[in-house]
Amino acid sequence: MSGVLTIDEPLNTSTESFDALYRDSARDLYAYVRTLLGDDASAEDVTALAFERAYRRRESFDERRGSSRGWLFAIARNAALDELRRRNRTAPLVGELPDELAPAPEEEADVALRRSTVRAALAALGARDRELIALKFHGGLTNVELAAVLGCSETNAGTRVHRAVTKLRKACHAPA
Repeated sequence: MSGVLTIDEPLNTSTESFDALYRDSARDLYAYVRTLLGDDASAEDVTALAFERAYRRRESFDERRGSSRGWLFAIARNAALDELRRRNRTAPLVGELPDELAPAPEEEADVALRRSTVRAALAALGARDRELIALKFHGGLTNVELAAVLGCSETNAGTRVHRAVTKLRKACHAPA
């Protein structure tokens, strides 16, 4: 094997293995943290901090407790919550999307309208529901990984995500 770490492969303490985890997870982790914090600069700082913490603690990773990706997202979640506590205020979880996710000029108007509708619907959800949706869809975590991050059972994680998505769908179809 050429040092490429798959999501299901355990993290070993080598730098190569950690590098593969970084390459596989950096964009998703940033998107998740960006959703929680609402601004690019803080998201970049917290993402870097999460990788730094994970690198320093890589020997404490226990594959019996979940995947390396789930472990990394739990570290990022704690770092983001620390940042929110440091701010001593409630930060909006969903702000403007980064420029690379904004509709391109050639995109049709209905695509832009759908994105706007989803953004507004996300903003109308509670903080916990927004976080679940961010972990599931920005982070791409499985229910097993979600359960590890949230400290609940896999069934409970799946139920919570299902309820959050149902609320999001209702909010998307609610009259403006």
